Amino acid sequence: MSPPILFTLILGLFLLAGIRVVFEYKRALKFRFGKYVKTLQPGFRWIVPFVETIQMVDIRVITFNVVSQEVMTEDNVPCSIDGVVFFKIIDPEKAVLEVEEYKFAITQLAQAALRDVCGKVELDTILSKREEMGKNIKSIVELETKEWGIEIIDVKIKDIQLPENMKRMMANQAEAERSRRARVILALAEEQAARKLLEAGKLIDQSPSAIKLRLYQTLSHIAAEKNSTILFPFPEEVLPRKARKRSKTEPKE
Repeated sequence: MSPPILFTLILGLFLLAGIRVVFEYKRALKFRFGKYVKTLQPGFRWIVPFVETIQMVDIRVITFNVVSQEVMTEDNVPCSIDGVVFFKIIDPEKAVLEVEEYKFAITQLAQAALRDVCGKVELDTILSKREEMGKNIKSIVELETKEWGIEIIDVKIKDIQLPENMKRMMANQAEAERSRRARVILALAEEQAARKLLEAGKLIDQSPSAIKLRLYQTLSHIAAEKNSTILFPFPEEVLPRKARKRSKTEPKE
């Protein structure tokens, strides 16, 4: 092989070895002999082989789970809590140069913040105010990550595992609360029914005809099944009734 062809082949391999393609959702940090030079934007890029190297950084929203943490709440209830963290790199240079393995660092910060926040409140607060707990954890974590060029988008408490005896106690409490509400509603219904019956009785008592019609209606309901016999020991006319006031124009008997 002639020297010109050999030289051309080596030069071609040298040029091909330096070709890099940076995707739109990534940024490439270029280092020359280990020293940071600049951040390469998306597109076709070329670096000097064996002299320059690049490190890719994903700038999309990244999600990871916070491993379940054993937490003792303020009211001394042990529980296991896990969550999920959403973050995004806004400054690739700081994310690589300021912290080693930023994903691991954020994971440790989130775990520590979760234990700290949930350990200062009661269990009822954790169960009823998950959104507020997530915001508190987010505020703690993002204080550190701002220096790393990382933005914490959101932190969610995903699952809360309670001891079996605590689950039974909470179920009994909920059942007792539902029973109390049912009894209160029934008592209110009885009170309202008694008031309406009292008003109806006063209204019916003012008219002998109304009393008689009500009596016949009651008898028709009783006889609807056609399996009973009703006996009257005396005519209903002898039943005591309220004396009707006689008007001035009505003649005396």
